[in-house]
This record gives sequence, C-alpha cells and structure tokens, in this order.
Amino acid sequence: MREMILKSPALTAAFVVGVAMIAFQVWLLFEPQQPLFERPVHLAFALVLLFLYKPLTAPRLPRWLRIGLDAAAILAALAVLGYYLTGFERLTTRMENVSPIFTTDILFGALLVFLLLEGSRRAVGWVLVWVLLAFIAYAFWGNVLPGWLNFRGFGVEAATEITTMTTAGVLGITTSTSVSFVFYFILFGAFYAAVGGGQLFIDLAIRAAGRATGGTAKAAIIGSSLMGSISGSAVANVVSTGVFTIPLMKRTGVPAARAAGIEAIASTGGQLMPPIMGVAAFIMAELLGMPYAQIALAGLIPAVAFYLALLLVVDLSARRDGVRALTSEEVSQTPAIGPRLHLILPPLVLIGLLVSGYSASYSAVVASLACLVVPFLRASTRIGWKQIAEALRDAPRQAAEVAVPIAAIGLVIAVAVQSNLALKFAGSLLSLSEGSIYASLMLAMVGCIIMGMGLPTVAAYIIGAVLFVPAIEDLGIAPLAAHFFIFYYCVLSMVTPPVALASFAAAAVGKASAVHTSLSAFGLSLVAFFVPFAFVFDPGVLAQGGAGQIAFSALSLLVSTALWAVAFGGWAMRPLGWATRLPIGLAGLVAVIAPSGSTAWLVALTAGWAMVIVVAFTARSSARTLPNPAE
Repeated sequence: MREMILKSPALTAAFVVGVAMIAFQVWLLFEPQQPLFERPVHLAFALVLLFLYKPLTAPRLPRWLRIGLDAAAILAALAVLGYYLTGFERLTTRMENVSPIFTTDILFGALLVFLLLEGSRRAVGWVLVWVLLAFIAYAFWGNVLPGWLNFRGFGVEAATEITTMTTAGVLGITTSTSVSFVFYFILFGAFYAAVGGGQLFIDLAIRAAGRATGGTAKAAIIGSSLMGSISGSAVANVVSTGVFTIPLMKRTGVPAARAAGIEAIASTGGQLMPPIMGVAAFIMAELLGMPYAQIALAGLIPAVAFYLALLLVVDLSARRDGVRALTSEEVSQTPAIGPRLHLILPPLVLIGLLVSGYSASYSAVVASLACLVVPFLRASTRIGWKQIAEALRDAPRQAAEVAVPIAAIGLVIAVAVQSNLALKFAGSLLSLSEGSIYASLMLAMVGCIIMGMGLPTVAAYIIGAVLFVPAIEDLGIAPLAAHFFIFYYCVLSMVTPPVALASFAAAAVGKASAVHTSLSAFGLSLVAFFVPFAFVFDPGVLAQGGAGQIAFSALSLLVSTALWAVAFGGWAMRPLGWATRLPIGLAGLVAVIAPSGSTAWLVALTAGWAMVIVVAFTARSSARTLPNPAE
C-alpha cells in the first residue's frame, strides 16, 4: 500500500484528496447541505483530482512549465472554491435578474468555465470541448445567425449569472446528479472490482456458457453485461473485461475483429442493464423527477431483450461458421466458483436495498461497506490494505473523470433553455418531419448517433434530452419513453462508425483493425437497434401498466427481437441465404417496431416465424434422408 500511494508526490496528494472527497460525500449522505455549498465543494474536489491524475501532456513544453501550469490550475480551482464559500450567503439569498453582479462574479465565473473546459479536455478529449465552445459562442453571438437559430444573445453579466451563479448552469442538475448519485455508485463499482467481483462475473460466464455453441462469445456477452451493469462505462468495461474475453474468443476461432466487436457491443450494453446502468440513467432520473429504482425497473425488459438477441445471434453465427466451443478441460482451468460465490452478495445487497425503497445513494454506500466485509467470510478471498487502497484511489479518480465533463455540460443546458433554443429546435424538427411520428423519431435517432460520435454517453444523452425530448413529447409520447429513446441511441453511438469509442478501445485490446471492429460491433448492434421504437409505442415494455400488459409486452418484444436476430445470425438448422434472410429480417423489423397486438405486428410475427419453421423443418427432413457415411 505504501509503495502504491507514495509513487510520486502528485499521486500521494491525489490519494489524500480522494480520501477527503469520500469522507465529504459520506458526510453529505447523512448531513445534506445547501446546493451552492455541496456542489462547488464536490466540483473543486473533482477538478483538483483530475489535474493531479491527468497532468498536462505537452512534450514541446519543458517539464517545469507543465508542472507549474498544473499547480496553477489546482490553485485556480481552490480559488474558485474560496469564492463560493466566502460568497455563499450572498449567492443563496440574491434575486436572479435583480441583484447586482460584481466584477469578482464575472472573473471567477470565467475562471470556472475555463477550468471546466480544460478538465473536460483532459477527461474525454477535444470533441466535447468544441461542442461547449459552440454553445458559448451561441450565447454571445446568436444574433448573427439566420432563421430560427437567431436570438438576441447574452451580455457578459447575464451569461455569468445563468451559467455560474445559480443552480441552473454548471452547478445545476448535472452536478447535482454527480453529488447525489453518481459518486456513490462509482464508489461501489471501485470497491467491488477491488475485491474480485469483476473476475467472478467473467469466470461465472465461462463456467455457464463456455461449453455451449459459440461459448466464448456468449461468455463475453454474459460477463460484460454483468460487469457493465456495475461499472456503467462502455470503454472502461471493454478495457477491464476485454483483456480476458477477446483472447479467449480468438483461441476458439473467432476472428480478431469479430471478437473485439462482440466485446464492444456487449460492454456498451452494460449501460442499459440494471441495477446500475450508466451515469446517464441517473441524469434521466433527475430530469424526470423519478426515483432511480423506477428508471432501473423500466430499463429491465429492453435490456434483457437486447442481450438475449445478442446471445441468439452469436449462437446462430457460431453454428453457421463452425466456431468451436471450449472443451471441458479449458473450462476447468477457470478458478473454482464455489469458494468465491459469496462475493456475489454485495450486488445482491444493492438490489435488495433498492427494491426495499431505500435511496440509491444509501444503497450504494451500504453495498460498498458490504464489499469490505463479505471477502472475509472465507480465508481464500480475504483482502488486504492493498485492495482497500486501490478502491480508495480508483473511486474518487473515476468520479472526477465523470463529474467535470457533466458539470461542463451544464453550460449547454443553461444556454439551450435560456435562449429558447430547445423549443425552437423541437419546432424545427416537427416541421422537417411534417408531423410524422416515425419521421420525427428517425431524425432524433440520427441526431443522437451523430452527437454521440466522440462524446461520452452521458454528454450525448444530456444534449439529446435538451434538444430532442421536447419534440418527441410534442408527438404525444410519454416523457419516460421519450427519454429512454434518446438514451438508447446515445448508448449505441459508442459502437456506431465512424467514431466509435468502445469499438476503438476493443480493437486496441484485441489487436484488430479499428474499422473492421467498428463495423462488426455496429452490425451486432443492429439486432437491437430498433428496440427503442418498441417502447415508444408500447409502454408495457418499460414496465408501465398492469402486470398482464407488462408480461404481454415483454413476451412480444422477446419473440420479435428473436425473429430479427435469426435473420442476422443466418441459421435455421442450415445456413440461410440472403433470399431467405431478407424477408425474415423484414418481418422481424416490422414486428419489433409495430405496436404489440396490432394487425401489422401479428401478420409480421406469424409470417416471419412461419418462414423460419418451414426452413428448419425442411433442413431437418433433408438431413434425415441423407445416407449415413458410416454405413
């Protein structure tokens, strides 16, 4: 532990600051504070940690200058915190648009925005920075734009007030979510990974599916879905599980790009899988004003359909391509599950507390404490100070890498709302689609995918929610379905070419072509690509309505996506040619997007499965009439 913490002065300082951040967050759980106190402190912790863990990388600058600039950024973050703490009473009691704005407000507001831009650049790259700069430019110079984009623009004082002096900008709903939810679930994920939970998921998946047809791909999907539901980050999930699953798939004959693509889409889907899902799901709960447990419940049926369709496709593809399964000897090389099975208790504690009605943050903290207790139930899984130190280091570091970018996106929300851009954009979208619900949804889908190229899911979702959700709601679609629609396509943008972050990460791990990996992952994503249309037209898919309706909707979705998957898998007791796959796929697509129980749904489902059954029966009959080579 000592060697890990004292590796460098910066890392030592980061560890101490991170532990202090954890202590602050636990204190807030039991002693909530005013928003303009807890949010600036949380953000200051995040900025300092980000500048410590991700120092400036500019080879052309001398080392002493880079260190000096990092130190200046840290001091600037502390100065901004001092501004909020010393001005706390004035900022909480002032009247918006009435009380005066001082020069210090403008200076420290501008400094905070600059720090968030630089922090976002270090955390997620330049793409988000350019988006933020575009909205900042729009705030000041919107008056020079033509048509519906035109608005009078903000002055410096007004821009400062709406972005940094109230709870409607960078200290608004995104930072609130980071303080109240995201930090605690990242804390749980870090502790659970440190005690061996992630490896347990992978080994469980190999033991459960390794000997089945396409077993290594199925194990990758199961393991990544389990780990992804805990980590909530597609790229992090790819890196953590892909180092095990991609070589395993390649060993059984899966091409490198295909193996990397399977891992990319499986890890991406983890953001859709309850109980934790991704960071964007917490933002959704805040935007909708719903308990997080309700969001997780709503996401369960679509996530199950997503993964069952993936499993079916890799099964059928393996049968078509002759990919071998793992042998019993290879599976037995996996460490025994029995001595570690008790490590499954922390996620069960988390789920149990959420279902019992406890708050999401409280549930996550108790589950994190369970991670420190459960390993000691058996001598073979006991942890030491090293594992605890890793968790104490990783949790605040990961939280900082999320908190800073989503706080910066508060700029987008403030500008879009205050300039009326969101409503004007919704009107423009409706006008372009001429009121057609399908055309509007298709435009929103394309918009989310384009925005998600190069952006983290949470950033893409927030921008998509601001711009597209009002338009979708104007079509008469329920708010929950509208938000989930946007959320799904922002998640799938992680594997959509040409910029597919999860696919690129998987390609690097698997030493495969980034282009071929992206295309493979995108092709697999098509299996569940139109699932969002199902819950737009059928609220039962999102667990809305009576038990009978929900059960029927779930069964309908599963049967429809399975038909759609047969077309992509290309196997029904024999390889399917395109002349057969295309009509089956068309029937499956109609069955997925048509309202459950409608005439179109019934006709498509009946015709599609009839074709599959006929082809499979014919293939089996032909096989029986062939002579036995052994005779």
